[in-house]
Amino acid sequence: MAILIDEKTKVLVQGITGKQGRFHTQQMLAFGTRIVAGTGPGREGEEVEGVPVYDTVEAAVERHGANASVLFVPAPFAKDAAFEAIAAGLSPVVIIAEHVPLHDAMEIMAFAREKNAVVIGPNTYGLCTPGSRCKMGIPPNTVFSPGPVGVVARSGTLSYEIVQSLSAAGLGQTTVVGMGGDRVVGVSFVDILKRFEKDPETRAVVLVGEIGGTAEEEAAEFIKQMTKPVVAYIAGRSAPPGKRMGHAGAIIERGRGTFESKVKALREGGAQVASMPWEVPDLVKQALG
Repeated sequence: MAILIDEKTKVLVQGITGKQGRFHTQQMLAFGTRIVAGTGPGREGEEVEGVPVYDTVEAAVERHGANASVLFVPAPFAKDAAFEAIAAGLSPVVIIAEHVPLHDAMEIMAFAREKNAVVIGPNTYGLCTPGSRCKMGIPPNTVFSPGPVGVVARSGTLSYEIVQSLSAAGLGQTTVVGMGGDRVVGVSFVDILKRFEKDPETRAVVLVGEIGGTAEEEAAEFIKQMTKPVVAYIAGRSAPPGKRMGHAGAIIERGRGTFESKVKALREGGAQVASMPWEVPDLVKQALG
């Protein structure tokens, strides 16, 4: 079992005719993802990697039954593309683009709540369910393996490193979710932790956080209620104070969002916190007994 996506997910790629859309469509297909259609305004009738292209999301849904979408659309057009997908009933909607304007992101999330749609991102690497061979996004195919560990993260490359180390240690994954690094994103740590808690095949959860914002502190409160072990790693311990760096969401305010406050909250919530990324597999093995 998995959360959010599986082998039944019929994926639509918005922006499939662009350079990034074409490349990652090829990679997603190679992973085993069931991509049924793509969109590219003015390109209807073409094919990309054997996938039919349409002018509109509505046409792709009507003709192929697409039920989820991944957007390889430039940031200025992400809101219109996301609205089109959400209005057509697709979920999850995965927004890869970085630098989506803040107010656009706020409007997307408000519309998603109205339509009960799950949005991953913006500024996300996407998500992947290895056992079902379904990937929506940009992570490298080779790092994943199926198994009992759910992973939720804000950081991309750090996620790949940790997932690869889990796979190398024989700890495969149920689903790996990249929340996105922007100030306003769709799902939260708590949203994903709730889903992993209910998933019978997820036996442990890895949470990959970073300095800034309060998402990890909020997750720590929920972890207190969880029956499954959580292992966390927080990036940014060495970040110099007062310097702007990293993700748009990495903002420290009024003493909350610091490395120390996050680690303290997570430990008080019952999570094991790794000092270095490569410690995560051993802590997960200990937690699983």
